Amino acid sequence: MGPTTADRRMGGAFGGSCMRRFWVDGQNLQVGESLVIEGDEFRHICTVCRMSEGSRFEILNSEGKAYFSVITQVGKKSATLELLEERDVPQQKPPFVRLILSLPKFSTLDLILEKSVELGVKSIEPVFSDFSFVRKADKISDSKRQRWQKIVVAASRQCGRGDLMTVSEPRPLSEVFQQFNQSKGVLGLFPYEGEASQPFSQALSRWQEEQHQEIWCFVGSEGGFSDKEVELFQAHGLESCTLGEQVLRVETACLALTSVIKYHTGQLL
Repeated sequence: MGPTTADRRMGGAFGGSCMRRFWVDGQNLQVGESLVIEGDEFRHICTVCRMSEGSRFEILNSEGKAYFSVITQVGKKSATLELLEERDVPQQKPPFVRLILSLPKFSTLDLILEKSVELGVKSIEPVFSDFSFVRKADKISDSKRQRWQKIVVAASRQCGRGDLMTVSEPRPLSEVFQQFNQSKGVLGLFPYEGEASQPFSQALSRWQEEQHQEIWCFVGSEGGFSDKEVELFQAHGLESCTLGEQVLRVETACLALTSVIKYHTGQLL
């Protein structure tokens, strides 16, 4: 039996803080139509999260929309939803956090991708540097790139994020600087444990003075950055900053940087 008129009026709870949200990738969704979910999406919604016939929640997709939905039928390998209402998902507010990440070990990168999605990082750009785990594009297989995308989608599904974090194609660090110099409204932060490093909070305070649209954080891999690369950062007007006396692992540094930025700019209260 399908939802009644009263069920449809439950849109007052649509988008509420207690509403469960699930990501359905690559779907062209329309209100009033039925949607069959299967595969990973079915397993996550019905097996992991134990949603059953009559359960109501939001479905999110890459078009920036949310759909208030109800499960009308559950089978062994699939379920049918009815899409009741549609709304626009609020977009992230600037400044957008962009991690320029010297490629670490792949297992470390997997963790960084997952947690960056949860913390609202806009994009991650892996780069080849003097001490990166791999230094050539041919060392990264297509299956590895596909795995990164799957991690982003899975993490978005888990946390109910309304947009997909972008993972760029890896490229040399030197190429990123060419784009950085041409970008307006961008603040660059270069965490580095050198003697001349300024406190991170001091470097970030410039955002409040100039209201940048993006904050680029350049993070080294397990080996950090070479002296030559430090000189390159300085040549492009990036002063080093520090997060404290302790030397942080690359995954810890990424999470700490993002969290501090989000809090400092009022996005993590």
